[in-house]
Amino acid sequence: MIYTVTLNPSIDYVIKLDTLMTGSVNRVSEEHVYPGGKGINVSNVLNELGHKSIALGFISGFTGQYIVDTLKEKGLESDFIKVKDGFTRINVKMKSEEETEVNGKGPKISETELRLLFDKIDNLNSDDILVLAGSIPSALDERLYESIMAKIKDKNIKVIVDATKNLLLNVLKYEPFLIKPNNHELEEMFNVKLTSNEDTVKYAYKLREMGAKNVLVSMGKDGALLITESNEVFLSNVPKGIVKNSVGAGDSMVAGFTAGYLNTNNYEDALKLGAASGSATAFSNDLATKDYIDSLLNEIKVEKLENILS
Repeated sequence: MIYTVTLNPSIDYVIKLDTLMTGSVNRVSEEHVYPGGKGINVSNVLNELGHKSIALGFISGFTGQYIVDTLKEKGLESDFIKVKDGFTRINVKMKSEEETEVNGKGPKISETELRLLFDKIDNLNSDDILVLAGSIPSALDERLYESIMAKIKDKNIKVIVDATKNLLLNVLKYEPFLIKPNNHELEEMFNVKLTSNEDTVKYAYKLREMGAKNVLVSMGKDGALLITESNEVFLSNVPKGIVKNSVGAGDSMVAGFTAGYLNTNNYEDALKLGAASGSATAFSNDLATKDYIDSLLNEIKVEKLENILS
């Protein structure tokens, strides 16, 4: 089974306005409500691609129940821990001349509630995949991902981590199966400017040397680059389309890669489905559908880069 972890899920209230005027009443021209959070996004796209998962994390209050109910309507299974103090956050994303976001705080999570999450993860075995995605709430220890991986390090569980800077760097010693930084996060980790594919390969390989088995780097309009556990390097292109929504594109790539790997046990196929899934979400108003992902697959070309690590 695939388990996704979203520590600080949200209801994303996305609104469009002709003009945003502070200090006065604004009228919304378009509005959408989605259950948000990187792990939840991964579960949604995995479901589209025919792979079941169980969404883990913390919810609270009426907003948390909305997330559970919405996922259930979509046929997604969840096993969230209900938190007593506070309520699941609401993130308001306003789109007018510029994009403005106001993100909620989220509930306070007690040590007892945190232990319940560790208990659930402790039940996983070597047949399972664990996806740790997104930020860690400020109320929790920033080394939480590291603590989770330390707890299961001897269980041979495939762990996928999609997080930023230190959250990602701290887990490398536990040899995650896959990490997925984007090119900007890679620059931030090593305080460099990437100007070529060779640069990206160089610093992605450093993450391999630090412990990650497979490193997948999303590069926006320049495609995606994968360094595998056997040090093969693959580069995918991006299909033609108009970017409508960057939120969830990276999560969709993680879901597509995971599904592709499970389908064929082949990294090249995994990269191809991951690239198609990420692009399908970027070209949509919401997360990608299977039909749209399938329609883009033929446009994805994966090239093996020879001798680039030598």
